[in-house]
Amino acid sequence: MVKVLVGQASFIAALMFYLGAVYTSTYYGYFHLSPFTLGFGFSQFVVQSLNLLTLPVLLAGGIVLLLAGLRIPPGPVTQFLSAVLSTAARFHLLVLAAGLTLLLMWPQIAPYGWVAPLTLAAGLLLGQRTAADNRPRHRAVPLAAAGLLLLWAATLGASYLGRHDARVHAHHVGEWTGVLVLSNKRLSLHGVHEEDLGSKLRHRYRYTGLRRLVEGPDSYYVVPQGWKATTDPLYVIPKSEETWVGFMP
Repeated sequence: MVKVLVGQASFIAALMFYLGAVYTSTYYGYFHLSPFTLGFGFSQFVVQSLNLLTLPVLLAGGIVLLLAGLRIPPGPVTQFLSAVLSTAARFHLLVLAAGLTLLLMWPQIAPYGWVAPLTLAAGLLLGQRTAADNRPRHRAVPLAAAGLLLLWAATLGASYLGRHDARVHAHHVGEWTGVLVLSNKRLSLHGVHEEDLGSKLRHRYRYTGLRRLVEGPDSYYVVPQGWKATTDPLYVIPKSEETWVGFMP
């Protein structure tokens, strides 16, 4: 029993790590960054996977559990969904055909490509509810195929959500934490306000009009006010004695 629980926990942790890595890589990739540059590790990726737990994902997960035949505590909602799925199982071939059609329409349905493998997996799982032969040996292949399709759909969904969340965050760049940079050398920061405070000061140059994206182990990653992903750069301000970084509204 303990070995089974440990195995299940290890599988869930590995899945969370994988999906968290996909989500985070896509999210920071929108800002021309890699999460590995920021020092992300196993625990950070697992935590980031929690961003995928939206209401549609939770509902889809519950339906998948019902399709897979797992035991869920009975209740009015569970009984209703079970009845609906039993009726839908009679049309599993139509669901498979719809999934194949969506797969052929891949360029047209982007960035919602995850719908195609999800529909195919649903068709396979629905088919198992009405299968005449319920022996594990005969169910193994369709269930394994459905599992791979679900993993594919989850990967595409994590990538989609990562890019979507990054776009939403970038749209509100004016609400990010403001950054003030003082430097003893002139920095090549285009699109920000530069002020020369005089040679008597240790940090002679003052830069404003910056917003903080994220702080890494050795650097601050900032963007100019009004930053756009397609045209504007991301600036890396190293943590050193040559620069002083402060935060403001």
